[in-house]
Amino acid sequence: MISLDGVRVSYRTAVALDGVTEQMASGEWVAVIGPNGAGKTTLLQAIAKMVSYRGQVTIGGHQVATMPRRRLAQLVAYVPQLPQLPPDMTVGDYVLLGRTPHIGYLRVETAADREVCAGLLIRLSLTGLAGRALATLSGGELQRAVLARALAQEAPVLLLDEPTSALDLGRRVDALELVDELRRERSLTIVSAVHDLTLAGQFADRLLLLDRGRVAAAGPPAIVLREDQLARHFGAGVQVLPAAGGELAVFFRRARPDTRPPAQAPPA
Repeated sequence: MISLDGVRVSYRTAVALDGVTEQMASGEWVAVIGPNGAGKTTLLQAIAKMVSYRGQVTIGGHQVATMPRRRLAQLVAYVPQLPQLPPDMTVGDYVLLGRTPHIGYLRVETAADREVCAGLLIRLSLTGLAGRALATLSGGELQRAVLARALAQEAPVLLLDEPTSALDLGRRVDALELVDELRRERSLTIVSAVHDLTLAGQFADRLLLLDRGRVAAAGPPAIVLREDQLARHFGAGVQVLPAAGGELAVFFRRARPDTRPPAQAPPA
């Protein structure tokens, strides 16, 4: 579905991506991980043609570099880490913006467009917020609205840059479960930049580990989430433990020992 061949992105003298070659299959969820500055966001932006790059990016065999913006928006929905949110716009109107690639010039949305958006408002528990201004929403509500707008594009490729950063741990899992359900229903190809390595391993089919713009490792979570490998890129102290169901939990030990006195048992 998505093919990157020798993709290189530079910002003046800084190299953000350095010859990335990778394939993302149709219906696959690929989580892009790596330390800060590794090139995760830049990789998503290259796929969405939001940055200039050398090399080739194709979607469904078509060159992204020469693809008209309107056509690209029909194929790729991008959820940035810090989306632009018009504060006075209502949730309903904001989600309806996702239908723009399907609405002809000098035309208005149809009943079918509104039906698509109404279904997403229901699915993401936003119906009661449809008339609310974006400025009045919590961080979690805003992220659901942003996701609803992206899904309204009905694009086969969904790019997510830290999609759960404003959510607490329980809601992060709920949000990603919903994304995974929609992926399976719609056969979406998902590429997501993720800081939480445990969540990346739980939801993605495959992980792409970047460091200094290069692919350091790629493969299933069990192959990429190894202590020795993660330590080379994230620093000492990383620990990987098996969790229930064969999943992996990744956490970092403190650099200094905990000097707090042990907790005292309450008197009998």
